[in-house]
Amino acid sequence: MAAAKRFLDNSNPDTNQPNYKRMRSTTPSFASVIKEAMKANFLENLSSALEPMLRRVIPEEVENGLRRYSCRSLTRSPSLRIKALEPSNLRLIFNRKLSQPIFTGSKVVAGGDDGQSLQILLVDTSGEGMVPATLPYPIKVELVVLNGDFPSGDTETNWTREEFDKHVVKERTGKRPLLTGELNFTMRDGVVSVGEIEFTDNSSWIRSRKFRIGAKVVQIGNNQTTVRITEAVTESFVVKDHRGELYKKHYPPALGDEVWRLEKIGKDGPFRRKLSSKGINTVQDFLKLATIDTPQIRTILGTGMSDKMWEATYKHAKTCEMGSKLFMARGPNYELILTPICQVVRAVIDGQIYPTHDLPGIQKAYIQNLVKEAYANWSSLEEVDETALLTQGEPMVDEYPNVHQQQQPMIRSYQQNTILTDASEQLVEYNDWIGNPNYI
Repeated sequence: MAAAKRFLDNSNPDTNQPNYKRMRSTTPSFASVIKEAMKANFLENLSSALEPMLRRVIPEEVENGLRRYSCRSLTRSPSLRIKALEPSNLRLIFNRKLSQPIFTGSKVVAGGDDGQSLQILLVDTSGEGMVPATLPYPIKVELVVLNGDFPSGDTETNWTREEFDKHVVKERTGKRPLLTGELNFTMRDGVVSVGEIEFTDNSSWIRSRKFRIGAKVVQIGNNQTTVRITEAVTESFVVKDHRGELYKKHYPPALGDEVWRLEKIGKDGPFRRKLSSKGINTVQDFLKLATIDTPQIRTILGTGMSDKMWEATYKHAKTCEMGSKLFMARGPNYELILTPICQVVRAVIDGQIYPTHDLPGIQKAYIQNLVKEAYANWSSLEEVDETALLTQGEPMVDEYPNVHQQQQPMIRSYQQNTILTDASEQLVEYNDWIGNPNYI
């Protein structure tokens, strides 16, 4: 409207003024005034129409932008991240150590003579010790292989999930999965047994040359992990190629096993060479000489075998399975029944059964000499089966009430380290190479 007013004011110009031509040339036309007025009206209407929409859209976009910025800030904040990953009082543990050595292709089991499967427990460490714990819902657990140098000294008991995952060892390129078998299972009531697992590759190709087995929680209940449960880690161990099983010790050893199957005696080591030079090649040879003359076998082994090493070797040897065979040594006036390792079961001299523990020194030394003579002529001894000896008209102790009244020990089986002798005799333990003082 202002443009129209300017147009009316200038509609009758004074033509006599000298600037008439210049003013006439700069005066807007009627069409331009109308066009300007319509443009202003359009912008005013457009602004009125857009205002409600802008008032609604702009706050929403601002709010979304602030929310995204806040999330990024929380994620990137080191202090908040550390707080979120702080370990709880709950952790997984392996209940027993592994049976070693471990070979590729062989089942991984817990240590001990029973060869049981591993077990994983859930424990609470909030107190002074570890207390078994349970959750009201199942836990899914996965087994992985870890580098043997994890955890390091500064994270020996507590580590983050990222640190744990960082030390997981994968198989070499072109190889089978490093650990095979039942690797995923569900824990209920705070305990679960590990199924059959085995390694497919040795551990010599990684820097530490050792592995560990780790167990981590991958799911709790029906949701992904929301509670931090510290992972279980075994002790570090070496995995040898299955060809190394040819050098494995036997538990228990057999009488006919080569002597290097015993603890502390290597297959190609100096102890084996020293024993072989004296004709001691089997576990039975070792135990026979150890029974009749321990100082001699210690002398053969030399000072390289300490007392502690000897105890380990001899203890392992004594777990040997003896079988049921006995050996008889005969002479003009004596008869000895010996175990496969030269322990005396029966000693009869001039038809008399001797209570060897009560013998005077001279008689005891005489029987010891007979045993040593039997040892020297072992190949000429007569084999006697335990069962046959027990059935040669010799009733069991149970048939004699007076034996029980005298409170004498009764063990029926040779495998239990005793054997029944004559009907008038009591039992003789052959753990001691000379008989029982109550022999008669």
